[in-house]
Amino acid sequence: MIKLRHATHVRDYVIRLEFSDESWGEYDAAPLVRRDAPMVQALKDPAFFRRFFIDEGALAWPNGFDLSPEALHQRLAEQRLLQRPKAAE
Repeated sequence: MIKLRHATHVRDYVIRLEFSDESWGEYDAAPLVRRDAPMVQALKDPAFFRRFFIDEGALAWPNGFDLSPEALHQRLAEQRLLQRPKAAE
C-alpha cells in the first residue's frame, strides 16, 4: 500500500510528493483547484493551500479535504512525472 511520507510546497499549486516506495514527483493541483466544488473552494486561497499536511499517508487540508496517496501516485505515473531512485550499481 502506497503512502505519502513527505510533502513540500514548490510553487503556486505545485507540491513535491515523496511516497513510501521511495518514488517522488511534483503534483500540480491547479486543475483541481479550478474546479467549482465545495471542498476545493478553500484551496483557491494560496495561503490556505499551503497548509496541507499528511494524514495517515494521505495529502490533507484543515477543511477535511484529502487526496488518496494511491491516486496521486498513479496520476504522476500516468503523466510520466513519477521519479524512482536509481538502482545501486
